[in-house]
Amino acid sequence: MTTFCYGGQVQANGIRQHYLRYGGEGKPALLLIPGITSPAITWGFVAERLGQQYDTYVVDVRGRGLSSTGPALSYDPDSCADDIIALAAALGLSDYLLMGHSMGARFAVRALARGAVGVRQLVLIDPPVSGPGRREYPSKLPWYVDSIRLAQQGMDAEAMKAFCPSWSEEQRQLRAEWLHTCYEPAIVRAFNDFHDDDFHRDLPAVSVPTLLMVAGKGGVILAEDQAEIARLLPSVQISTVINAGHMIPWDDFDGFFIGLGSLFPGCE
Repeated sequence: MTTFCYGGQVQANGIRQHYLRYGGEGKPALLLIPGITSPAITWGFVAERLGQQYDTYVVDVRGRGLSSTGPALSYDPDSCADDIIALAAALGLSDYLLMGHSMGARFAVRALARGAVGVRQLVLIDPPVSGPGRREYPSKLPWYVDSIRLAQQGMDAEAMKAFCPSWSEEQRQLRAEWLHTCYEPAIVRAFNDFHDDDFHRDLPAVSVPTLLMVAGKGGVILAEDQAEIARLLPSVQISTVINAGHMIPWDDFDGFFIGLGSLFPGCE
């Protein structure tokens, strides 16, 4: 089944926020917040399938893709969380599923802690659980910075293989074409916040049904991390995609949708 896609942009929280929309009216709404160096278009292959069930909006987080960027902006978690709140309001989303991957999952939780309304369910896809006094995030900053700088010079799918060897050629080519839109200071700030900002403090503020999806081979969320999250958020449901690394749908596309369970009927 093919789902249509079109792009749009709104002024929300004082910046231009660009998004891609898949699925269309008449379906429950879903707002997807990608990870640290993932412009919205790189999630297109996932959003096309999500669009079969949901009116799906994938946002370019500030400092990425076609949303506002540059040195005049702040890239702290509170500002990025407020972007989510303002974007949902600007789009008229009053009853929607909020889904975030990695950095986007952390911003989604912060948005709820800062008073986001209209969220009926939350999906957290392998969020970094690093923070002050905690185990470091497994990826290292040079992996991001080096690839961004190469993309700014111009690179192709073959060159991107050094950074994403398991991805398909199409996926690597798309990343090579769009990675240059990731503003390096925004990426550095987000990476540092993985270690300096306390993600766990926000979890008790989440009052909506929540699914935590864990990458079985990602090394980001370990068994003890799952136990701690369950203590802080007792209503959480945890789903593990055993054969996937941190970029779950890139590694196991079908497993990602199976992991969504009843949120994506027909895949459980």
